[in-house]
Amino acid sequence: MSCTDTLIGPGGPSIERAVPALAGTMILASLAAGSVHNRRWHALTAFVGGNLLLYSAVGWCPSSLAMRRLGMRQSTVTPAR
Repeated sequence: MSCTDTLIGPGGPSIERAVPALAGTMILASLAAGSVHNRRWHALTAFVGGNLLLYSAVGWCPSSLAMRRLGMRQSTVTPAR
């Protein structure tokens, strides 16, 4: 198993891995833009953080719905109880 298979998975990235990766990227980018350009970019940070909380609470957010419509696969592994 290669490092790429561990991070992305054999069938491409799953929604469960892509949502936090996208959220982290957007948060860091908006913090940088808010520091360099205008403090209003920090509103994007709050919006993305809220969507990440929504995703952790109910299992979906606007970006996960968009990824599902674009055909991105969901993880086949179910969490152990």
